[in-house]
Formats: sequence, C-alpha cells, structure tokens
Amino acid sequence: MKRSVKAKELSAGKLRWRCPISTFDFKTTRELKPCLDIIGQDRALNAIKMGLNLRHRGYNIFITGLVGTGRTTTIKHLLERLEKKEPIPPDMCYMNNFKNPNTPHYYELDAGKGTQLANDMDGLLEELKKKIPAVFRDDYYKERRKKLVEEIQAKQKRIISAFEKKIGKEGFTMIRIQTGPIIRPELVPVVEGNALNFQQLAQLVDEGKFPRERFEKLREAYERLSEELGHVYLKVKELERELNQKLEKLNFDTVQPVMHESIHEIDQRYKNERLSKVLAEVEKNLIGKLHLFQAGEQEESSNEKQLPMQVQGVERDPFREFRVNVVVDNSDTKAPPVIIENFPTLRNLFGVIERDFAYGGFTRADHMSIRAGSFHRASGGYLVLNALDTLMEPGVWQILKRTLKSAEALIQSYDPFSLLGSAIKPEPMDIRVKIVMIGDAYMYYLLQAYDEDFKKIFKIRADFDNEVDKRKNIIMQYAGFVRALCDREQIQCFDRTGVAAIVEYGVRLAGRQNKLSTRFSEIADLIRESDYFARTAKSKLVRREHVEKAVKARIDRVNLIEEKIQERIDEGTLMIDTKGAVVGQVNGLSVYSLGDYMFGRPSRITARTALGNSGVINIEREADLSGRTHSKGVLILAGYLRGKYGSEHPLVMSASLAFEQSYGGVDGDSASSTEAYAIISSLTDLPIRQDIAVTGSINQKGEIQPIGGVNEKIEGFYKVCKARGLKGTEGVIIPTRNIQDLMLHDEVIGAVKKGKFHIYPIEHVDEGIAILTGVPAGRKSKTGKYPAGTVNALVKDRLIEMATQWRQFAKESKGEGHA
Repeated sequence: MKRSVKAKELSAGKLRWRCPISTFDFKTTRELKPCLDIIGQDRALNAIKMGLNLRHRGYNIFITGLVGTGRTTTIKHLLERLEKKEPIPPDMCYMNNFKNPNTPHYYELDAGKGTQLANDMDGLLEELKKKIPAVFRDDYYKERRKKLVEEIQAKQKRIISAFEKKIGKEGFTMIRIQTGPIIRPELVPVVEGNALNFQQLAQLVDEGKFPRERFEKLREAYERLSEELGHVYLKVKELERELNQKLEKLNFDTVQPVMHESIHEIDQRYKNERLSKVLAEVEKNLIGKLHLFQAGEQEESSNEKQLPMQVQGVERDPFREFRVNVVVDNSDTKAPPVIIENFPTLRNLFGVIERDFAYGGFTRADHMSIRAGSFHRASGGYLVLNALDTLMEPGVWQILKRTLKSAEALIQSYDPFSLLGSAIKPEPMDIRVKIVMIGDAYMYYLLQAYDEDFKKIFKIRADFDNEVDKRKNIIMQYAGFVRALCDREQIQCFDRTGVAAIVEYGVRLAGRQNKLSTRFSEIADLIRESDYFARTAKSKLVRREHVEKAVKARIDRVNLIEEKIQERIDEGTLMIDTKGAVVGQVNGLSVYSLGDYMFGRPSRITARTALGNSGVINIEREADLSGRTHSKGVLILAGYLRGKYGSEHPLVMSASLAFEQSYGGVDGDSASSTEAYAIISSLTDLPIRQDIAVTGSINQKGEIQPIGGVNEKIEGFYKVCKARGLKGTEGVIIPTRNIQDLMLHDEVIGAVKKGKFHIYPIEHVDEGIAILTGVPAGRKSKTGKYPAGTVNALVKDRLIEMATQWRQFAKESKGEGHA
C-alpha cells in the first residue's frame, strides 16, 4: 500500500494581501486632503440622517455596532454639520405660584429673555429697596402718618382718661401687669392712698383692720368695673386696628404708584399674557410685605430672627419668592443644542429639586430649588446617551420612556434613600428633544423582544458595520484618515509604505482579504503608536517598519498568557507531538480570546473506538465542559459517519472523543473534522501525522466548512513547531473557503517560501485523511465498493467486522441464556 499522497499546497502569494504602493499617488500624507467623512457606513449614515430630519414623535435613533466603529464620532460629526435652520429653543423658567407655592409656574420665553427677566426682577427688587424707604422718609409721608397716629392716640387717651376718672371715684386705680410676653391692665383698690390687691385686703379684714362691709362693696364694684374695663380695652384695640388699616392704606397709596410703574415697565417689555398675571400677583404680594423694605424694621427683624432666617449658615434671601429661576438658559445658544450625557443618572438627566437645610434639621424647597437636567437642556435639540449606562442607572429607563411618550418632563426630587422628601411639584415642561442612543445589537434585540414601548419610541435603527469592501476609494479614504489624525494630534506624516502597512492591518482586523475594518479606534491607536516608534528612531516620517514595530509591541504587551502556554508546551507539561505518527491522535487548533488579544495553540484530540452501540461519546459534554456549538459539531460528525458508512449495515461502534488536558471548557465546531480524522484513524489503525495540525468544521456530507481565527491558528502551530526546530514537513490543514481570510505574518510566509512550513487547503474530509495518513481516501465505485486498501475501504471493512462480531456475541449470549 502506497504511503504517500500528493497534496495541494498554498503558495506564499496567497497567504497575505499586500497593499500595492502604486495604489497611492503621493509620497507622504502631507500631500493628501484630510478625510473628515465617515468611512464605509453608508447604511448607518442614511438611517441617522433620516432620523434626525424626521420631527415626528417616536423617531428617536438607536445606534448599534461594535465598539470602535465610530458610532459616537459619527453622531457628533453629523450633529455638528446639521443645517442651522432649526429655531433656537426658548429659555425655561420657573416663578413662584403665590396661590399655591407647592406648584411653581413654568414659563417659556425666547432665548435670552429668561435671563433678562431674571435680571429685570432682581433689578426691580433692588430699585424698590431704594425707592420705598425713600418714600417712607419723605416729610409729606411722615406728616400724614404722624397725623393719623396722633389722631388715634388722642381718641385712645380720651377713652382711657374717662375710665380712670370713673374708677378713681369708686376707690380704684388701674395698673399694668405683665403675664409672660403679654401686658394687660388690671384694677386694684386704693386704701389710704395705697394700691392693695384683694388678697391683701382680705388679710386686713381678718385682722379687723378693714371693715368687711366696705370690702364686700369693693368686690362688687370690682366685678362691675372689670367688665367695663374689658369694653374699654376692646375699644382701644379697635382703634389700634383702625390705625393699622389707615397706615396700610397710607402705605399702599404712597407706594403703589411707584411699584406699579416699575412692574408695568417689565410687563410691557415682554407682553406675555401668562407672565402678566404672575406680575400682577408679584405686585399684590410685594405691597403686602412692605415691611421688608423698611430699613429699621428689616434690621430689627434680622437681629431678632437671625437663626430662623438662616439656611446652611447663610442668611436666607427675604425676597426669594419674587425672583425668577432660569433652569435652562439659551441666551448664548446659536443652534439647536447637542448634549452628550456621559453620566446619565437621574439627577444629571432629569434634574432635581434641591433641599435647603435650616437650623433645627428642617428642610425647605421652593421654585428657586429646581435644577434642570441634560434632558431639559437638550430641548429643541439632540441628546446622546449610552444605552448600557442608561439601562443600568436605577429608574432612568422607565422615566425616559414616560417622558418621551408624553413629551412632558416633570422635575422631581429623586432620593430613594432619604426620608426628607420635597412637597413641591412644579408644572411639567414641554420637551421636544431627539434622543440618539448608542448600544449594541444584542441589547437592541432584547429591548425589541421584551419592552413593548421600545419600538414606539425608537423607530430608527442605525447599524454600524465593522467592515467595508476593500475598494480603491476606501483605501484612499484610509490614507485621508491617517492625514486627518496626524493634523488633529500633531502626529508625524506617513509615507506610502507606512500607509500601506496601516491598510494591511485594517484587512487583518477585518479577517478577510477583500474587506477593511471600520474599527477606527484601533486603527487610530496604531497610528499613534507608530508615530512613537518613528520619533524614537528620530525619523521625520512614519514608515512600514515603524508600523510593524508598533504591531509587535502591542502583541508583546498582552501576550503573557500565550507565552506561558508555550512554555508549558516546550517543557512537555502540555503534551503536543510535532513529529511521528500516532493512531487515534490529531493536533487540533484552538483559539484563545482574551478580550484585547486572540491567539491560537494546538490541542491534542484523541479518539478510542470499541465494539458497542453507544455511538460517538463526547467526553467534554459528559463532563459539562462542552459548549452548545461543540456538542452540535459532534452530533453532526456522528451523522456524517452514519450516512457514509452505515447505509448497508448498522454501526456497532462506541467511540469516545476528548480534548486532552483541557479543563476550562471547549466550544465551537472547528474541531469536528479533526475529531472525524481521530475516529477514522482509530477504526483503521492508520497512524496520523503529528507534524500537521488541523482545523475546519464538518457537515453531514463530509464537506469542510470555514472557521474563524484561521490566521491565529496557523501562527499558533507555527510557533510551536519553530520552538522545536522546523524540519520542513510541518504544516496546517485549513478549509479552502478560508483562503480569502489569510493575512499571515511575514515570518510564517517566509517559512512557506523556503518550504519549511506548509498550508493545505481542503474541501472534504477525504482530502484531509489522505494527507494525514498518506493513504488515499478512495471513492465509491458504481458497485458501491471502495478501492481495496483505501481509507474508506478499511473503515467499511472494520465496521462490517465489528457488526459481525456484535451479532456473533449477541447470538452466543442468547444461547447461553437459554442454556
């Protein structure tokens, strides 16, 4: 039997796409125009433009795609380039509701008018602080006030004098007694020129020093005169109220023209019907609090009531209720606002009602305590949010949905961990904002499936691709991107070889020779790092060698785990053979993904077959170490074996498969062809070459399907073979359909050129087993037979033999049972 099979190999030219220098008609990027366009995202751009221009409710935008594909950069770029035809959003203000202070009034004024109104109100108060005290200091006002006071005091004096004469004739006098803070008049008898109370008189009566009859008459007179004293006291109080009313009227008549004139000027300046009503309330309440403008009374009030009027150690503004709170000031806004909220907490996004803490632990809040969030500041414009951050913040998603559905935003006090709530509930704000949310496809599909409101409020999806067709114009845009980044970050210019190396790296990232990656954050990082190596070498231009050094340095920073695994292989702890041939043992290729780095390494896959009816046993699955995709691959493998070898007789076989020295779990179906080779080798006793590693998934027809990570797998086995010294026979079997994905490192390509390493593309299991065993697989003839001595014939014969042995064993077992 001939033990060699001529296999098709890939030439070095097919192992990597190289960017032709002739593609570029420049010597350095300095000659290029910077590319400020978004590269390769036409689908997403069209969706975003449509979403931004549709002003109907619900047409918010959800952007999906991989991190680093330029999602945030794109939306910033587009929003900055929007036509400035949209109107400037208004200022948003809150003013005190004098009838119901717990529901502050909300007003919208033209951009800049809100701040102007706040300044006008502050100016009004300052003006009144000067004018009203001046009015009160005027001689004419003082004379009128003095005349009113003297008139009432004269009436009071006449009433009191008449009453004092009356009680004096009956042997009484009137004294004033202080009871706590209250001073009240009291009648006491006069005996021998001395005022004595009735307790003292009673003692004199008991001692016989005062006639009892006269004592009783004084008591009767006291009761009668005390009642009259009450009437006199009421008359005096009535005169005091009359005086206060006249003084208030005097104050009103004196101050109202001054105040009305100032407030009317503000009213005429804005000509807003709702604002006019509030200004009327302001005037009414200011006149009711004229004592705030009287300097003497104000100082006295400040001295006597300093503690209650202080908030957090600062004296509270006595005119706070008359001021305007401009929660959103658009006075400097020249275009619809674009707000990018990187910290979408409840406070940051939807505002808050702050609480002022006073002495004694009391809190208070009013219209001046209201603070707007980024959602309100973006009204009339655009708000950009990160989907994951928004969903993770407690309560944000539900409130965002309610706000978008109702188009009204209500600022509340959100503090679930505090017992000190706020009683005020401001009037809701009319909000017209376009939300742009950036997330990934998985999150988008989850929200579509499980949130009924999501599809109503996010009707536009912009999906960013992570790759783009490798066309000449795209390659030139790559070069323009390099120039733009160099200009923006003061990076040295690239020559043509440097740009070509950057483009090739983009192809490697994309994973296919006919594609370029759009993960420009990684491309930009490589450009920066290449500039570092150029400067280190004191080169005025960034060339290919600097880019290659940057790529190597990037790998060196993150490949510690890869080196540790290589050490275990070199010292024999991880058992990998790269020479000789072994029955039932194949070198499969695995990919390790560490997030920021991915590398390949060989794994020993073994198979043992025996007589039985258990079929293919996946040891990894039995040990709960097999992922779903790997388990599916093993089941497909079993289907292939049954279909190819079990059509004429039952497969009486038990085959166990294992990834040796694998303890962390296995997933993916790229080893299914490798497992097929191991089982076939075990059945036929044909040894498998250990200097060849294998990757590729299998379908039930035995066709080899493409897999991922083909570059990393090839390079991983190459490194193992290189560490042991290349003999010239080593190589890797890959699916033919993966040829277009090859972007191997130059070192591997050099070894292939020298014949030190080989890459075999195959399309069917038969091709692979022939390479690994050196025995032709054999094709079935018209009679349904395989050529003698071929792999398939040996498998068929062995399976027939096992079936015969199984029948014989079953017959003998049945006979023994009857015996």
